[in-house]
Amino acid sequence: MRPRGGRWRLRRAARRHRRRLAAVLALASAAVAFAVPRGERTDLSTPAAAAAREGPSAPARDEARVLAPVRIADAEAVRLLRPGDRVDVLAATAASTAGTSGAEARPARVVARRARVADVPEQPPAEDVARTSAHGALLVLSVPPGTAAALAGAAATADLAVTRW
Repeated sequence: MRPRGGRWRLRRAARRHRRRLAAVLALASAAVAFAVPRGERTDLSTPAAAAAREGPSAPARDEARVLAPVRIADAEAVRLLRPGDRVDVLAATAASTAGTSGAEARPARVVARRARVADVPEQPPAEDVARTSAHGALLVLSVPPGTAAALAGAAATADLAVTRW
């Protein structure tokens, strides 16, 4: 003999306390996630997981990327960069150029945001640094094709500078 309604007692309790049960399960899964060492976690190679790892401003995985070589005016700033770094590329007209044309100097504009440094070509030997630093240094960036076109256009009319994230 069974008590009346005993068969459904667990289901009724779960229905009544489903928010508490969901919170407890969420906390338990978070505790398990933090308890497992980082190297032993499985890497999800889905596009959504890759976007979550990269951050909100990361490009979609299916977006085409091209390598764009750009000459940065400050050669010493380029020496601080390594492949994999994220940089913003700024275009600024030189004050001397703006002064000769009669126009006022404009603030620098951002041409590329969070571009990934693909390569920093080897710098010249120390005796050639003084000669080549006047012309800046080369930097290879991985950017979308539209941004590569904007970089090429900006390099033709302005000096380029980088800020590192």
